[in-house]
Amino acid sequence: MDKDTPLAITISRQLGSGGAFVGHELAKTLDISYADREIIDQAAKQLSMLDTDLEKRDEKRLSFWQSFMCSLACTPEAYVKPQSLPPTDRELFKIEGEIMRRIARERSVVIIGRCGTYVLKGHPRHVSIFLHAENEFRQKRLEQFYGITPEEALKMIAQSDKERELYHRTMTGEKWTDASRYDLVMNTAKTGLDGCVRLILKYLELRK
Repeated sequence: MDKDTPLAITISRQLGSGGAFVGHELAKTLDISYADREIIDQAAKQLSMLDTDLEKRDEKRLSFWQSFMCSLACTPEAYVKPQSLPPTDRELFKIEGEIMRRIARERSVVIIGRCGTYVLKGHPRHVSIFLHAENEFRQKRLEQFYGITPEEALKMIAQSDKERELYHRTMTGEKWTDASRYDLVMNTAKTGLDGCVRLILKYLELRK
């Protein structure tokens, strides 16, 4: 890889598999940017939205009724207050994609989620990673992080997996969990989160 070109690491992950932890540790160790909040803030500013509202849209499609209301706003006979309308899934995907590509051109960065693997696949120093783990591992991490019951954790896992798969398929036409889309696919329950970081760093050393 051309060392003069910024390094772009994208991490797609199952909920509870430790993607945010791994991303932060990689950014810290490599002394590069971790762009999650920056992407949200810049997209919210462009869309005149609260960043807290935009954060809830991470890899989730709008509900049917939200999409329906957005479509009504484009109908001359209909009147909907503009400020009440969220951006469509495509609008948000396009804006966040532009922000990610700009950041990756300017400096080395770690990006979590948001179909980053697809968005940056033409980047000359792009390393794409998919993190997954068994439900038991993910469940325990969610219980500890959110203080919820095992049943609630499993429900969150099932819902998140369904939403992310649908969002990726809709936005990219590709299967989210297809291993052939990624440079590295790792089971964090097997490696541990620290071990996962070490393996990724070793891969970066070996990659040409």
